[in-house]
Amino acid sequence: MKFLAVGLLALLVVLQYRLWLGDGGMREVTRLRAEIEQQQVENATLRERNRTLAAEVQDLKKGTVAIEERARTDLGMVGQRETFYQVVTPREAVPAAQKQE
Repeated sequence: MKFLAVGLLALLVVLQYRLWLGDGGMREVTRLRAEIEQQQVENATLRERNRTLAAEVQDLKKGTVAIEERARTDLGMVGQRETFYQVVTPREAVPAAQKQE
């Protein structure tokens, strides 16, 4: 009877070890849950980015307004009936007293 109790206790210890520390144990399950949560956050960010890009593609396919805007901002283009004015701000003059120092 004593040997049976010791054997069952040893079996319990081995099974508990495998449950908490072994392959597929609770530590690995916790790590995998954290990885899943991190991946879900990344997926949500990428899903939003894809939605934005799809809307931009749709806008470029359907209308000329988006194409004109893109040409102006990215390529610096000007429309046919538009006049381009560039405003240059003059540099401040340095006083003569500071130049000699």
